[in-house]
Amino acid sequence: MKIKTLKISLVTPSYNHGKFIARTIDSVLAQRGDFTLEYVVRDGASTDGTIDILRTYGDQIHWISERDQGQVAAINEGLKAATGDIVGWLNSDDVLMPGALHQVSSRFREDVSTIWLHGDCRVIDQNDREVRGWLSTYKRYQANRYSGQRLLANNFISQMTVFWQRDALGIIGYLDESLPLAFDYDYWLRLSQLSAPAYIPAPIASFRWYSTSKSGANVSDQCREDIAIAIRHGLSGTRLHFKRVQNRLRRFVYLFT
Repeated sequence: MKIKTLKISLVTPSYNHGKFIARTIDSVLAQRGDFTLEYVVRDGASTDGTIDILRTYGDQIHWISERDQGQVAAINEGLKAATGDIVGWLNSDDVLMPGALHQVSSRFREDVSTIWLHGDCRVIDQNDREVRGWLSTYKRYQANRYSGQRLLANNFISQMTVFWQRDALGIIGYLDESLPLAFDYDYWLRLSQLSAPAYIPAPIASFRWYSTSKSGANVSDQCREDIAIAIRHGLSGTRLHFKRVQNRLRRFVYLFT
């Protein structure tokens, strides 16, 4: 029996990332494998030359540029319009690794019970050099020992490596737009109520770390939001105390290393 070719819908939210967005788009368009791709860039009316860059791609991508309500709203709009079997999003300063979508589609095709999955992630700087290898190693260690309780205590899943069945949107809904910084963590916890994620032990994407990125500039607020989300999902007592301690360490590491 011939296995269905999957369609992957990928959304990139964008605002004034002209410095990086071509690298992001190129990493997506370079993907090859037994899948079809629907790639949408939703730009929030950038003023830094991003729109000129988007125009150079012609009909290779679907894009729209208009004022929006921010990153989370832009992703949600893209997900609502998605027609693929599998969905995900890639921020406009991150990149996919070669062969990433082939690995993703293969995993979903080989095990049709898979609802969502994630993989390994590299950390890179503004010049595409790999940094903070220890962080990738730590997340790999946690991923190999997954449990729902472990995820509740510590968000070790890298957003840019996550893909899920579009049908799950009809069950758990869309991203929470009241959470501007740790909305992805909230969504992983919601997906985890449906099933444990499949894990691909290979690099799927690279996360770009720099001091003025959204994560870099807001790490303290992001940690506070992370705690609030964990409490919302039931974390309490001693485990909540350890999560607070861990987040203090996380802030120190991100700010001073």
